[in-house]
Amino acid sequence: MNSNYDLNRNVHRITLYNTIAADQQHTSVRPRLYLHLDMNCFYAQVEQISYGLFGMPVIVGGWRKEDGTPRGIVATSSYEARQLGIKTAMSAFEATRICPYILFMQVHYEKYQAISRDIRSILERYSPDVEGYSMDEFFLDISFMLKRPRLETEAMAMRLKNEVYGSTGLLCSVGVSYSKTYAKLASDLQKPNGLTCSFDEQLARERLHSLPLNEVWGIGRRRFVKLQSAGLQTIGEAVERGSGVFSELFGAYFGKMLFETVCGKDRAKVLDTSMHTPKEVSYMHTFSDWTDDPLAVEGEITKAVSQLCYRMRGYQRKAVKFAGYIRFQDVDWKGISFVFNTPGYTNLDDYVQQACIRSAMPILHKFLREGHKIRGIGLHTIELNEGNQTELFFREDEKIAGLYQAIDHINNRFGLDTILPAAKQHDVKGHTHFFDRS
Repeated sequence: MNSNYDLNRNVHRITLYNTIAADQQHTSVRPRLYLHLDMNCFYAQVEQISYGLFGMPVIVGGWRKEDGTPRGIVATSSYEARQLGIKTAMSAFEATRICPYILFMQVHYEKYQAISRDIRSILERYSPDVEGYSMDEFFLDISFMLKRPRLETEAMAMRLKNEVYGSTGLLCSVGVSYSKTYAKLASDLQKPNGLTCSFDEQLARERLHSLPLNEVWGIGRRRFVKLQSAGLQTIGEAVERGSGVFSELFGAYFGKMLFETVCGKDRAKVLDTSMHTPKEVSYMHTFSDWTDDPLAVEGEITKAVSQLCYRMRGYQRKAVKFAGYIRFQDVDWKGISFVFNTPGYTNLDDYVQQACIRSAMPILHKFLREGHKIRGIGLHTIELNEGNQTELFFREDEKIAGLYQAIDHINNRFGLDTILPAAKQHDVKGHTHFFDRS
């Protein structure tokens, strides 16, 4: 990984969801203690304090067109908006039907990132082991507090909360427990501005076991449906039933890990995510409005390829197989996926762009002729590798590789938009979730 690259730019959330994996757990079974801090409605809180909007219903991620028509998707909302029934991923149009005077703000990524760094610097004074689970969530290993009185641990957690508020003006919720899973669940119990400690199994039974199973890491919608079909709804019901049903539904190995997570018996480490290299690199962008202009969509594909390849170079990884997605603005058609290959393993825009356009544009033209409108695109890698193997039939052009090395050097130093591909001038005009793409 190259530390000069801004690998988090324009990424809403950098999160390791597979924290129950065996290679991310401690091998020893000695007791540990974890603290999870969650900045409540982070984006919305930051905008409220930036513009003096406390007490006002704010959504981040939407906007109004010149004629007043609301567009976009709610990325997050303030608690005032949530109390009215406005939720994440709701359309801005639906949000205005609930609250006509809702305030629209756009995601200002660099501002949030800077505040997140300030928060982390505070947390690092409380523990040497801090994990940035996302820009607004952090884990601390506070096992050194195990032999201290519990009241002292609670007092430390409250000092931490107060220091974050005193430094940033932002509220947070904190959970403390004997596993990362339970610490995260505990921090959700008293939002906003809460503190919940579940130091042992008795307290966990009282405070956490009534929660639905889909609140637990690794249990999404489909797995929750399977567990419900087996008669399991809550954490407590699963613990009481035992691991057998998990092994039957999800296999002996994964079922066992998932059951241990539900029981708070996982031994997940507090990870150094700054050194984490993802298994895939992806890009997804929903346009501010639908379009039937193929040149504009091609420009958006160029943006996608550019960011994807930039991040691959930053991670020092390459790929030969990619997948794309074209999203439609239709009632019956949501979109279509396609797969394409480059001539060999590469992280250079030229090779990926040519292969992507060759596959995407015939599909795009076909659906445009049929009257479909395009609402967004996605792109992701398949089978990343370290890119240091010698290939028999393909070798990247040294001049092209040198060109992107120079471009990255300039952009990393002076700003990522200092040098742009000419095709980026063709795009779908309008706002997006991200302030710097507006």
